[in-house]
This record gives sequence, C-alpha cells and structure tokens, in this order.
Amino acid sequence: MTDMTDTGSNSPGTKGGFARRLPLIAILVVAAVGAFTLRDYLSFDALAENREALIAFRNANYALTVAAFIAAYVVIVAFSLPGATIATLTGGFLFATFPGALFNITAATIGAAIIFLAARWGLGEKLSQKMDASDGAVKKIKTAIDANQWEALFLIRLVPAVPFFVANLVPALVGVPLSRFAISTFLGIIPGALVYTSVGAGLGEVFARGETPNLGIIFEPHILLPILGLAALAALPIILKALRGKKGL
Repeated sequence: MTDMTDTGSNSPGTKGGFARRLPLIAILVVAAVGAFTLRDYLSFDALAENREALIAFRNANYALTVAAFIAAYVVIVAFSLPGATIATLTGGFLFATFPGALFNITAATIGAAIIFLAARWGLGEKLSQKMDASDGAVKKIKTAIDANQWEALFLIRLVPAVPFFVANLVPALVGVPLSRFAISTFLGIIPGALVYTSVGAGLGEVFARGETPNLGIIFEPHILLPILGLAALAALPIILKALRGKKGL
C-alpha cells in the first residue's frame, strides 16, 4: 500500500522552523505597523508639547522615570519603531548629557541585542552553518568576516551611513557571538549617542526660543571628521590584513 503519511508542511521540523522565526516576524510586523501609527506620537512636536509634564513627573519620580524611559527606549529599538532619535534627545532633555548618554546607550544596546537574538534564532544559525559548509566566494566572505569581526562590528557602528537596524541584523546572520555584538554595540554607539544626548540636554533653550534642534549636527565637519577618524582606525586592521594576504600569495 502507498504510504499516505504527510511529511511536508506539517512535519515537526517545519513547525519548529516557523516557531523559531516567530520573534523576528513579530518584530517586522510591529515595525511596519508602528511606522504608520506612532509617527505623530514619537516626534519632536510631541516632546515639545509634553515637556512640562515630563519634567514634573521626573522631579517627583526620578527612579521610576529612568526605568520607564529605558524600557520605552528598548521597545523602540527592539521593534525598530520610529522615534529613536527623539528618544535619544529625550534622554538628554530629562537627564542631562550624563547620565542621559549612559541611559541612552544602555537601552539602545539592549534593544539591539533583542533584534540580534531574534534574527540569529530564526535565521542566523542555519545561514551561518550553510556559509561555513559552502565553497567559493560565499565561504571566502564568511572567512573574511570571521577574521575581522571586532573591526567590522565597530566599523558598522561608527559609520553614520549604516542604518542601525541593518547593523543589528547582519552580525546575527554571520554567526557573531552575542557578547562580542553587545560590547561592540555599546562602545561603538558612544560617539553618536553623546552628540545627540548633548543636543537633547540643550532643548530647554531651544523650546524657549520656539525653535527645533539641529539634528544634522552629526554631519558637521567638527563632529563628523572625528567619528570618521575612529571608523578609519577600525578599518585599518582589515586593510592591513588584506594587504598582507595579497603579499603572501
């Protein structure tokens, strides 16, 4: 008799694979919905309108405000919701450049780690294994990344052109360890976080003048050039290794 057992879509392996992708799917769905529904709530205008209430609540409940702020920032980053820059400004506005920058960096790192884990759990482990088992160009790319993980991780954090969401996904897909990802994220986002947190710390005067902050300040030469200098230092070992490899051929 013909075996009519279904080994297709209802197999345990398929169900397990879908379950592993659920966290990443949830993040993508919430990000898509949030992009259209939360844009007006996580904006500079919303911060300006609620600034007095936020300051009053902070003054009355400092520890609770810190906890709530970090939790909200983690959610914004973890689900790639609009408003990460506004959240960073808010950290500076509520808590000054320090400890505001520390709160911003900590929350952003935790949120990034959540995306990283969701991507690695759903896709990264199998993709990394396939890249290790492959031959040719794919194998060479994976080997090059593995040989320069620290430098590459710092580079994608320091270069302003790399979207934060992309910088969270790519390491998960090539098998970067969580500890290395978290450390490089925390340290790598410090320059940008300090710039925007300091802008947020000066929002009181901006609000008083009825103006909006200069969010393009990070692209001004006196800010951008030092960051690019750090990026060049991160890229230098990669370049040297590549040159040595060519000489050795």
